[in-house]
This record gives sequence, structure tokens and C-alpha cells, in this order.
Amino acid sequence: MITMFQSKPRTLFSPILSLFFLFFFLLITFASKIKHHDNQLHNHDESLTYLWPLPSQFTSGNHSLSVDPSLTVSVIGNGGVADFPTLNLAFDRYKEIIFKHTGYGFGKGLVRKLRERIGVGVGVVSSYNIVTLNIIVHSNIEEQLKLGVDESYTLKISTANESSVAGDATIEANTVFGALRGLETFSQLCSFDYTTKTVKINNAPWSIQDKPRFAYRGLMLDTSRHYLPINVIKQVIESMSYAKLNVLHWHIIDEQSFPLEIPTYPNLWKGSYTKWERYTVEDAYEIVNFAKLRGINVMAEIDVPGHAESWGAGYPDLWPSPSCREPLDVSKNYTFDVISGILSDMRKIFPFELFHLGGDEVNTDCWRNTPHVKEWLQKHNMTTKDAYEYFVLKAQEIALSKNWSPVNWEETFNTFPSKLHPETIVHNWLGPGVCPKAVAKGFRCIFSNQGVWYLDHLDVPWDEVYTAEPLEGIQKDEEKKLVLGGEVCMWGETADASDVQQTIWPRAAAAAERLWSPIDSTSARNVTLTALPRLQHFRCLLNGRGVPAAPVTNYYGRRAPDGPGSCYDQ
Repeated sequence: MITMFQSKPRTLFSPILSLFFLFFFLLITFASKIKHHDNQLHNHDESLTYLWPLPSQFTSGNHSLSVDPSLTVSVIGNGGVADFPTLNLAFDRYKEIIFKHTGYGFGKGLVRKLRERIGVGVGVVSSYNIVTLNIIVHSNIEEQLKLGVDESYTLKISTANESSVAGDATIEANTVFGALRGLETFSQLCSFDYTTKTVKINNAPWSIQDKPRFAYRGLMLDTSRHYLPINVIKQVIESMSYAKLNVLHWHIIDEQSFPLEIPTYPNLWKGSYTKWERYTVEDAYEIVNFAKLRGINVMAEIDVPGHAESWGAGYPDLWPSPSCREPLDVSKNYTFDVISGILSDMRKIFPFELFHLGGDEVNTDCWRNTPHVKEWLQKHNMTTKDAYEYFVLKAQEIALSKNWSPVNWEETFNTFPSKLHPETIVHNWLGPGVCPKAVAKGFRCIFSNQGVWYLDHLDVPWDEVYTAEPLEGIQKDEEKKLVLGGEVCMWGETADASDVQQTIWPRAAAAAERLWSPIDSTSARNVTLTALPRLQHFRCLLNGRGVPAAPVTNYYGRRAPDGPGSCYDQ
């Protein structure tokens, strides 16, 4: 009986007890994983600074400040209170971004006032620490936006003291464009607290001294392979300002289409895909002015003598022959008259001092095989290589006569470096090693190595974009100064309005930090620990601002997420 009594409970109780302990164990394990994951995120918050690009110098504290949804701005110039329209417009834009969850975007505070009137949230916040943003610009006028304009700024956010709950936020800059960069940084310091439903600045006090590492921080946009509507180009420009990029290289025209209106030669835009896929002069003006308000220059490009077949749709005489359509006919003065007319019209639209003349991938077989061009070559005792040089140099003369500094793709430098005008800026793309050679000969250079900074190369991961170094192989300080900076290139063969933004972002941001932040801040051995969480955070910031930036860690750029998950883990 005793044996039976002992064995029966073991038979009945043991499975229940086992299941209970198994369930308890699984519950604890699951909870610990959640807690561990949550702790990991909090550890990131504490150990990294979530500003992109990372400022040159900064210190922070451990206080939290609230920001008044009715935040005002006080702008002071050298002569006292100043009116800088660019800054006033920028403040309004950023205020809408910062306070979007408080109802600012719906009647600019109407929702917040309604909440207070009906008692929702009353008593949660009685006063705010930051009520005014002070901007001090050491100038009396809005400076001309040009290459090398001073973009430095300081941003100081102080905490409240014993006698007052008010803190202080001040941006100080030498130009309005430096102040614009400071506004972007200020906006990234502001975050919405979903518990108190207020905007806060954490880790105050902040003291930031910031300036760009390179003067030229560019993004190339190709509107010939696929037409991009004006509003899409504006969206790209807006998103560039978030990453402190400052040059839009507008590759407007190529062999596939000629979408831009040229009043002097009105038939040129017959080379557009359709009559609805064109840019008027007014459109181009609008893009340039929209970019200027965000501290972004627009560098236009016409790629000659190759990549120009579309020109002949309106003016067939520009082709060597109807069956051999590019390069442009080097034997006719008319060809250069058209180029001069194009540049004269474009000079009225594009004030930036750099103009891109292309010059890449020129296959001269057409010249060799077209009888009248072949005869011209023989008459002038030229080879096709000589004719290529002649064309590029003549185009440079035209650009220089219109007070532009010519930019050319690197093939021109690789083929006849001693003949290029000293003002030439060599644009690298074929691979590494060109900028060191160019600056050694006294030329300025822009870095765009296709192996790392061509965004249409979807298999290039974020970390290879991030670690690419424009000054690689350059040792002398005077030669380093000749590298203006770099540019990521968004070629448009496989990108249109449906996917261009997610192809650009977030990988373009990886290059943006390389071009803005000090090299010692971006050269950690393990960028997966120092940069990846911050880039994921910036990608989510872009998403929150309406920019459809793709996940950071996908094998192929612009691909959608592989499955469910947080924005901050993709």
C-alpha cells in the first residue's frame, strides 16, 4: 500500500510539475531576452551621440529640458536685430518638423490649444525650459552661396538654474549658411516624449563647435535616364539638407533625353522622352532657389562630346551623320556655337561657380568613319585622340569665358593632363588613385570612386561607403587642400520617381558623415559599433520626416525589409 501510495502521486504530479517549471523557465527566458534587448537599446542611447553627421567637437550633460511648442526665434546680426529671410523660412520648416506630434502641423498649435482647453494633458507640463531659440549671425547681409562659404557654427544649450526654469539655446555663426547647419543639429537634439507629450532635449547642457571637413559635399542626380518631377527633385534637396550635403550635381542631359528648355535653341528639348517630361527655365530657377534656401548649390552638367545623341533630335546637324550620332560633330563650328548658346542660357539660371562639362566615355569611331569628319581630321593633321582633346579644351574655353570653372570627368585628365586648363577640376569615378595624381599636378579634385560611391551599385554595403576616404594616398598638406571633397552619384538607369529616394538613402548619409566630420571621428576600427546604430537612427529620422530611406543593413540597397522589426534594427 505504501509503495502504491508513493508511486501514484509521482505518476500524476510529475508531468504537471515539469510543465509548470518548463513554462516558468520559458517565461523567464523570454522576459530576460526582451529586457536584454531593451537594455541594449538603452546602452546605445547612453554610449553614442545620435547626431548625424557627428559634430567636430561637443560636450553634453545628463539633464533633460522641455521645449515650448510656441518656440520663437530671435535673430541678431552685427547691427542688432536682423531680418534674414533664409533663416526665418528655415526656422518655420524646422519648427514644423520638431513639433509635428504636438499638432503644430495642423493649424500650428491648434490641436495643442484644444487639448489644453478640454483638459487633456493639463498639469503634465506647467512650464517649458526652452522658449526662444537665439541665432546670432556675424554679418549684416545674406552672403552669396558659393563654394567654400563659411558653414561653421556653435550651438549652446544651457540648463535652468535655481532662480529660473528657463534654459537657453543659442546658435552662433558667421553666415546664414552656418546658422542653417546649426538649425539642423538643433532639430536632431529635439525628440518627442510620448509619455509627457512634450518635445525634449536630452543630455543637456550641450556645447557644440562644428564645421565641415570638406567644402564640397555632393550628390549627383541623373534626370536624363529617367525624368524626375520637380517635386521629387525638391524632396531630394530637402533630404540632402538633413545630412548637411551642400552640392546638387544635376546631370540634366545625356544621350537618352534632353529635357531642359534652352531659349536660344528652342528645339533642343525635342530630345525629351515626351513633351510632358521637360523642365522649363522657370522650373530650373525654382530648383536653384529652393536649394539655395537650404544652403545647397546646384552644379549643372552637359556631357560633351559623348553622351549627347539626344541633342540631334532637335538639331540633326549636330550629329556626324544620321546613322552615327555621337560624339557631337567636332568638325563644325556650329557645334560649338550651340554649346556656347546653351551655356549662355544656363549661366542665367545657375550662379554656382562650377560647371560640369562631362568628357567621359568618348568613343571616337564615329569621327573616324564619317567621311566629312575624317576629311576635317586629315586637313588639321589630327588623330581622333587629338580631336577629343580639341573638343574638350574648346568647351572649357567657352565655360571659362562665362566665368565658370570647368569640371571634367577623369578621362580628360588621364588622356591629356598637361593640356587641361589650370582651373580644371578633375572628377574621379573610375577607381582609386586618380585624385592623388591630379593634385600632384596642381589640379583640384572631386572624389566619386564608383566602387564605393555610385549609389546605383546596389551591392555596395553601407560600411564600404562609410569608410571610403577621399584623401587616401595623399600625404602632403598642400595637396590635401586641393581635394574639394566628394560626391555620391545616383545614376538613373534603374531609378525613377518610384525608388530614387530609397536608393539614395541611407547610404548617401554614410558618405555625408565622411565628408563633414573629422577623420578621427569616423575612423574607428569597428564601425559596426560606433557608426551603425547611429546610421540606423538617422535612417529612422529620415523616415519620420517623410523620406523613404531603405533599411541600412540589407544586402542590396533600396530593398524592402526582410521581415517585421523595429526601424532601429534594420
